[in-house]
Amino acid sequence: MSPDLTLTVRETGPGTPYELTGDQVAALVAVPDLVRLTPAPGGRWSVRGNQKVGLIRLRTRSGGAIHLRLRPKLGIRDLLFLLSYSPTDPWHPEQVTAATADDLLPALADLLARTVRRTLEAGVLHGYREVEEELPLIRGSIRTTAQLRRTGLPLPISVRYDDHTPDIPENRILLAALHLAAHLPGVPHPTRLTLRHLADRLPGVRRPHPGEPLPTWTPTRLNARYAPALRLAGLLLSGRSIRPEGGTSAPADGFLLDLPKVFERFVTVTLGEALARHGIRCVPQDVHRLDKARRTAFRSDLVLYREGRPISVMDAKYTFLKVTAPPVDHLYQLLAYCTALGITHGHLVYAATTPGTAPTDHVIRCSPVTITAHALNLNDPPAKVLAQTAALAATAATATTA
Repeated sequence: MSPDLTLTVRETGPGTPYELTGDQVAALVAVPDLVRLTPAPGGRWSVRGNQKVGLIRLRTRSGGAIHLRLRPKLGIRDLLFLLSYSPTDPWHPEQVTAATADDLLPALADLLARTVRRTLEAGVLHGYREVEEELPLIRGSIRTTAQLRRTGLPLPISVRYDDHTPDIPENRILLAALHLAAHLPGVPHPTRLTLRHLADRLPGVRRPHPGEPLPTWTPTRLNARYAPALRLAGLLLSGRSIRPEGGTSAPADGFLLDLPKVFERFVTVTLGEALARHGIRCVPQDVHRLDKARRTAFRSDLVLYREGRPISVMDAKYTFLKVTAPPVDHLYQLLAYCTALGITHGHLVYAATTPGTAPTDHVIRCSPVTITAHALNLNDPPAKVLAQTAALAATAATATTA
């Protein structure tokens, strides 16, 4: 059996050289796009991040384990702000404590514990569930057909009734997230105890089995106080699987986030809300056709519509630009989108960690298309980041009326 190995890798930047066995290399490459491996001098391997963060434990064929810690480039508080826009509807995280501010998993576990504790202070939500069973007494209504099939003694009686129970989808999701967070690597012991104590406050709730699809819930007036905790729980539970070679999703021992998807979701939600104030409707991942024969489909992050007509297109790129000009392939992509949609202006939205990056227009030669590149400084406080998205929306709205 090979010894366990711990790798600490930043999401971007130069790789770190490690001595890896063949089994360890095979375990790392078995999950596509998890990290980037290149040979290094001295028979070692350079391990680079691939825009993913979290902590994953991978098993090797020889029985060992790789503890892969993928650290974000952004600060934890800034990353949590982006994550707050990842579930179906935005939720707004409170400040994480100083004790967990340097690591994502403890911060998320601590945040879940405090959010669920506040949610359950008003009591555990109950709901009605239809139950069919056989009892020695009448409860609810008699299942006449099932009862008439019986022979011999009339007891027990086949009945159907509505049971007022805590075993509802909302509580099942919370219980699954509490159990997962309590077992995440690096979570402090006091936080684990709190998570387990909160799970004990949900007696009679069945926790979904590993691999079982999570129950769905619908926001209502009755479960409104559960909504922040459920959206945070959904975020944690969505990051509990990886996709190994072959394309089948498998449970992950740990937690993994794909930051390009997180950034894309943040951009689409915040810009969609800001552009709505300018009378522009945004449709995320809208399907269009690139060729006249309609054989080739494409999906951009946002298509902007005014009075039912497409007027612009946007794509979010989780790339920290070091030069003013976007990569050529990004410009090609937006040019194709604009041409197929019959519009003259497109927008690329990049991530940034420094202030003072002004939008830059790129007028395409021999074409009516202009592509504007924007950069959002994600190290700014949340209010300033939202102000940047509002300014970007105003710029895009003005460009579409020019």
